[in-house]
Amino acid sequence: MEIGRREWMQAGAVAAAGVAFAQRTATESWYDRPMRWAQLAFVEDDPGRYDPGFWLDYFKSIHADGACLSAGGCVAFYPTRVPLHYRSKFLGNSDPFGEMLAGCRKLGMNAIARVDPHAAHQDVYDAHPDWIAVEANGQPRRHWATPSLWVTCALGPYNFEFMTTVIHEITTLYQVDGIFANRWSGSGMCYCEHCRRNFQDFSGLELPRMVAAGPPVQARIQYDVWQRKRLLELYLLWDAEIKKQNPNAAFFPNGFDQIRDGASVPVLFADRQARSGNTPAWQNGKSAKDARSTFGLKPIVGLFSVGLEAPYRWKDSVQNPSEIRMWAVDGIAQGFRPWVIKFNAKPLDRRWLKPVNDLFVWHWKNEKYMRNERPLARVGLVAAPQSAADQESGFYHALLEARIPFEMVALDDNFDASRLQPFKVLALPNVSYLSNRQCALLRGFVENGGGLVATHETSLLDEHGQLRDNFGLADLFGVSYAGNVIARQQNAYLNLVDHSHPLLAGLEGAGRMVHGVARVEIRTPPGLRAPLMTIASYPDLPMEEVYQRSTTTDIPGVIVRTVGAGRIAYFPWDIDRTFWEVMSPDHGIVLANAVRWAANEEQPLQVKGPGILDVALWKQQSSVTAHLVNLSNPMMLRGPFREILPIGPQKVRLKLPDEAKARDVRYLVAEVKAQWRQIGPWIEAATPPIGLHEVVAVDL
Repeated sequence: MEIGRREWMQAGAVAAAGVAFAQRTATESWYDRPMRWAQLAFVEDDPGRYDPGFWLDYFKSIHADGACLSAGGCVAFYPTRVPLHYRSKFLGNSDPFGEMLAGCRKLGMNAIARVDPHAAHQDVYDAHPDWIAVEANGQPRRHWATPSLWVTCALGPYNFEFMTTVIHEITTLYQVDGIFANRWSGSGMCYCEHCRRNFQDFSGLELPRMVAAGPPVQARIQYDVWQRKRLLELYLLWDAEIKKQNPNAAFFPNGFDQIRDGASVPVLFADRQARSGNTPAWQNGKSAKDARSTFGLKPIVGLFSVGLEAPYRWKDSVQNPSEIRMWAVDGIAQGFRPWVIKFNAKPLDRRWLKPVNDLFVWHWKNEKYMRNERPLARVGLVAAPQSAADQESGFYHALLEARIPFEMVALDDNFDASRLQPFKVLALPNVSYLSNRQCALLRGFVENGGGLVATHETSLLDEHGQLRDNFGLADLFGVSYAGNVIARQQNAYLNLVDHSHPLLAGLEGAGRMVHGVARVEIRTPPGLRAPLMTIASYPDLPMEEVYQRSTTTDIPGVIVRTVGAGRIAYFPWDIDRTFWEVMSPDHGIVLANAVRWAANEEQPLQVKGPGILDVALWKQQSSVTAHLVNLSNPMMLRGPFREILPIGPQKVRLKLPDEAKARDVRYLVAEVKAQWRQIGPWIEAATPPIGLHEVVAVDL
């Protein structure tokens, strides 16, 4: 299917503009340059019906310096000559992709081409039925949303041969900075002849099929390995094809998790477009932290849409402007570079244009304060792939409410001493799966002065999910596993025994607090007393029977101890998960207190005042910034925001790194200078009232 390059050399103004831009950038890497991205996702009837001048003027007004433009795949938006590459029936003699690309180049923007290979038209099926994904029952897979289309197999010739030719054509005709592929990794397991044969050649097994108890375990494990291997091969193939035409370009997959251990992209595009259902307002910030935990400090771009995100797929919708701003700002505060997506180039509803314009212009004005070099948080929240989301969410929310800056730490193959070096405390929300190597690493972290706060079944299983005879971290916890986990406690409580302990700060006057739902039974040294002691459960009905039977207990609700130079707080129950379910403030207070106590140092950012804030502390080349995002809103845990509800001034105290001296402090949103003072390494100031966002910028 190779197409001669001479057939494509139509050059003209589009190619000339691209070549000129390529000559300017060929000797330097462009990847760290763009700070604000705009994506225009064409629909088939856009050619001839949209106004390119409107979009180019808008890109200019928002100071977008990166663009993602729809090129081909399911539908071609340029005059393709690749056989079976479906051209928009509205295309005529036009070239909307090339037209927008040339316009973006004139604005000095970097630009990448978007392809979507997951669906194909009838002529592809007629010519190559083996390119189409097949169900377990042997039937070719019709597209679930557009039944006139067919779902393609991502791991066979459609991607490896046909789409490689499409990418070759795009990168030959146009000087793009890369290819961005949506839905490139498949739409579920495929049973086509290529997948069956290739998987059998790899593993000697048949593709796993669902049976009463699920797919055969060994076949499923081997399939996951083979799928990752195959996708890595595809990634490397497309990246190499792109670099043949432009060594300073790359392939950017939308969805990188399956190949991240075998490939490295220079820029990560993280696709978390909006929230729906019970998604909390802080989720986009968490997505930024999650991405950084595995990708490091390379540029990470956060994609956000202006439309509603729901299973009903209202792709032409527009969110409330307050929700759009909140979602984007929380991502920016936690390290995302913003990328706004507009589906359909005909602006049917323009309510999103101004809020995005205002945000991007503000970001451009303050760009030097957005070029973060490293976070200054000293707390790491360990994210394990096997852990239940509720435990992680509960701990995350507790730290957020406490205004403790923290980073996510992925428990993956790169979990090592260098990864842990920036942190003084690690929080382990029911991280039950831990290898012996990981346990040893955590042991060394504590012995060298680090703090550890762990909950429930942490370290009770090895990396394969096998139950240990004892906790892998039993020597740190100071207790042992008694052989049982209580799955559900009813009407259970904890006595607050020692109010002098920092763990119980803020709970003065409280005699007891509610316990959790699940609890690991433990063996403890004789006579062990703790700030929290378990009260045995007692009946909750009939009401006449609701009274405590025993007034004494010898079961600690928390273990707090010093090991080496470090500190340990272990909760043998699901305090984080229960907090997320019932939102009892006591649980959040105790979790945050445990982190502060285990740190045995002051947090580098302290913010006091009304409301709920998501905070972050960053170092740039010649500045330090503290982001304060106001999430105080009745729609915080279920969107969308209807309006932004301002909060009063906040007292801010932040620590400068490396004995730095401040020369000026300003508020980037209010656009006023601060009244401030420096005492040792600490900067103290009081902010103006905060609408959605404020940034305390300290020039060094």
